[in-house]
Amino acid sequence: MKHIPAIELKHLTKRFGKIVANEDISLSIREGEILAILGENGSGKTTLMNMISGIYYPDEGEILVHGEPVSIRSPRDAYPLGIGMIHQHFKLVDVLTAAENIVLGLPGRQRLDMAAVATKINQLTHRYGFELDPFKKVYEMSVSEKQTVEIVKMLYRGAKILILDEPTAVLTPQETHRLFDVLRNMRADGNAIVIITHKLNEVLELSDRVAVLRKGRYIGSVDTASASIASLTEMMVGKRVELNIVRSEPKQLKRRLAVKDVSCVNPEGVITLNHVSFTLDGGEILGIAGVAGSGQRELLETIAGLTKAESGEIDYFPPNHEPQELTKLSAVEINRLGVRLSFVPEDRLGMGLVGPMDMVDNMMIRSYKRGGHFWVDRKAPRSLAEKIIRDLEVVTPGVGTPVGKLSGGNVQKVLVGREIASNPIVLMVAYPVRGLDIHSSHTIYRLLDEQKRNGVAVLCVGEDLDVLLALCDRILVMCDGRVTGIVDARTATKEQIGMLMMRTEGSGKP
Repeated sequence: MKHIPAIELKHLTKRFGKIVANEDISLSIREGEILAILGENGSGKTTLMNMISGIYYPDEGEILVHGEPVSIRSPRDAYPLGIGMIHQHFKLVDVLTAAENIVLGLPGRQRLDMAAVATKINQLTHRYGFELDPFKKVYEMSVSEKQTVEIVKMLYRGAKILILDEPTAVLTPQETHRLFDVLRNMRADGNAIVIITHKLNEVLELSDRVAVLRKGRYIGSVDTASASIASLTEMMVGKRVELNIVRSEPKQLKRRLAVKDVSCVNPEGVITLNHVSFTLDGGEILGIAGVAGSGQRELLETIAGLTKAESGEIDYFPPNHEPQELTKLSAVEINRLGVRLSFVPEDRLGMGLVGPMDMVDNMMIRSYKRGGHFWVDRKAPRSLAEKIIRDLEVVTPGVGTPVGKLSGGNVQKVLVGREIASNPIVLMVAYPVRGLDIHSSHTIYRLLDEQKRNGVAVLCVGEDLDVLLALCDRILVMCDGRVTGIVDARTATKEQIGMLMMRTEGSGKP
């Protein structure tokens, strides 16, 4: 007897105006397997999954669930079919508890028996190996706990086909391993699981099969056991790609930043930076490693003038000028001094770019204050936008498309390209390749090394220790707001950095 797939896609096509996001795609998702969907940024991965989950409706083709043709016009149509999607950006109400979020929107009586709801949630979490307090408020949760709420919300609604979009993008290595254990338990229970990810090492570790998309078309699928990083990359890109990270030797180092005993406290009174000290030279890349929430973001924001330091001093050494103390200045005042600190934040659309504006307008954010006329100059920003599209292979209909309509990876390319093009003296980047495919990631690595060779001082917060060890010259390790060590990236090991990430007292010298 022929086994019927959990989902079968037949000749699916989806267009947005003149752009064909998915073209004539046919593939199947089996019960009791973990299928990874791979592809470069803008290849149509999320669009395809959005059609399965009811967010988009296909222009052509059909979807079969357990062999039966279905019409999925909204997520409400997907739930009864056992389909649930966990998005990269969580859709939870912060002031509600986990249990309240899980049952929110379900039909039923006005007064719910929350004790019975909690009992059912506990049964689900115990069955699959989750850890979740049903009565904990969402705003009190870590990122991994919020993700657990999203997954349990789908299971509570009866989902047996789960789609996860970049599920490990903001998780620590320990949280990632726990999630993988849970997904394996769900697979063993007969669930069909689809993950969209760019992390090829995780694909090889977790999935059973890999389906590859390229420029909106389905290229094929392979069993993970017979795949490698090189073979998967070649399928995604269409050619053999050199994946070595180039690290040039530092030359003629010149001091650019000196951070001295800096401490910060957030509005809730929590210490986010605790007597942090280090130096940064032009012509080097200093990596910052640490478990998420260890103070990396606060450190970059303090240097950029976005957050005030409670104590300590930050000195900037511009070329051919006297040092300037930045500690007590705002971001605007720092800019007026001519101090060029380029900052790529973690929140690309929240802090770095304006979603409804097109690429040209987002380029102008960096330069419009330099104009002195009523009419702004759009010619130079347009040229820059077109150059970024060419150099970084941004997938977009054109420079007039709102940035918020681009895929997450292409948004990241626009942001990084704009910051590098501003010719910074100090370039600070936080997770610059988060959400990027492996080909695009290596393009960014080469750009960062090129900036270093041009004498720029590069400060890079990263989550992949292998990349930090291969790309950086030194690595500063943070834990609980403290600097626990600064190591030579050429001689350090992942184990050594891992130990420093778990310490609470500083032990390394700047």
